[in-house]
Amino acid sequence: MNERVRQLNNAPASNGKYILYWAQVNRRVESNHALAFAADLANQRGLPLLFYEGLTCSYPFANDRFHTFMIEAVPETFRRLARMGIGYAFYPRRKPSDPNDVLYRLAAEAAAVVTDDFPTFLAGAYNARVPKKIRVPYYAVDSSCIVPMAHFVKQEWAAYTIRPKIRKVLAEHLRPVPPIRVAKRWTAPVPDFHVEPGDVAKLVASCEIDHSVPPSTEFRGGRKEAEKRLKKFVETNLRRYSRHKNEPSAHATSELSPYLHFGHISSLEIALAVKEYAAGHRLIADEFLEELIVRRELAFNFARLSKKLDSLDALPDWAQATLRKHDRDKRDPTYTCAQFERAVTHDALWNATQRELLRTGKIHGYYRMYWGKKIIEWSATHAGALAIMIYLHDKYALDGRDPNTYTNILWCFGLHDRPWFERPIFGLVRYMALSGMQRKTDVDAYIRENP
Repeated sequence: MNERVRQLNNAPASNGKYILYWAQVNRRVESNHALAFAADLANQRGLPLLFYEGLTCSYPFANDRFHTFMIEAVPETFRRLARMGIGYAFYPRRKPSDPNDVLYRLAAEAAAVVTDDFPTFLAGAYNARVPKKIRVPYYAVDSSCIVPMAHFVKQEWAAYTIRPKIRKVLAEHLRPVPPIRVAKRWTAPVPDFHVEPGDVAKLVASCEIDHSVPPSTEFRGGRKEAEKRLKKFVETNLRRYSRHKNEPSAHATSELSPYLHFGHISSLEIALAVKEYAAGHRLIADEFLEELIVRRELAFNFARLSKKLDSLDALPDWAQATLRKHDRDKRDPTYTCAQFERAVTHDALWNATQRELLRTGKIHGYYRMYWGKKIIEWSATHAGALAIMIYLHDKYALDGRDPNTYTNILWCFGLHDRPWFERPIFGLVRYMALSGMQRKTDVDAYIRENP
């Protein structure tokens, strides 16, 4: 079995009506190693393949924004699977009183279950407890990283330690996932619990979730939207990325992080598209590929091997020590979580970053660093600052609850960084000042865009 695949229970091979692919994270048809593995199993057994996608009302911070983004992807997923001869079942559990055993009902008639190997949020928790309850082989397949997470057996210190290890094996992994072909088409009726989304807003409104967080004003979910943004990036912004990536008003980044998080597109196909376009147009794409591959896979390495993703205990020893030393330092001003959430600090730039999160579900990457550093500076304690950052991402960010999220937040406290000059509150942890942002970027333009 290759590095991407883990069998998470000891159940023996079994007879069944189909192979079941449970799309927890990588909710796409193309460039999906997990779906390809499931198709291979189906072909070996002479069985059809069923793609199951669930959406519960009870996940933490379930709200209109996340529900809408995921449901918008469903019709195109169904169309593409139908063309391939793969069955599809979508079950949105609207109320806590609705059935919560659909996966087990499907698994009871399957010969094997294949799902996504993902280290955070619900997938990480489900993959820890579900396999023991299923009586057929249960496989978790890594289709999130280009170099499989399992390739790295220890937690890496920083980008400089994982970069040479990635480069050593990148060529063998930076290859397209072979096209999926099933030998036996799905011909059975769709399960009776399957729901056609139809009117997305109406379906979302029928779910017992938090309706106070509206859908993003900027991002619509789904494969077609991800493909459109990738095309725009390589054809319009790739040549500008290196020069303007830290300038929000230039809009030179890919804006693909929500689609990566919800699995509507893979980092592998983004990397291949960027490399191909760069080679054909004599562009240098190294900086973008560094972020997409090295930095992102460093985050997955951290999330997979760290015992605590929501605690300062996950930090390196030097960062923990310096923060303990300065945890009682005087803060002036200080804000509550509610004040941060409402974007009512004294800092117009910080307020604009928070308003971008509230409105779109994402903060520009460079300004998110400033956003986090100031929460540290203006919170009563370091642990309190961490809790606020995680809460705001969990509730509003379309690219939150992700290995990148936890890593980027903890970077603000010293993760994957080095000691700097000692100062109050931060100790040896890197500091960011408004004056630096004003010197390096067009702060006023950003504030105008996020009034």
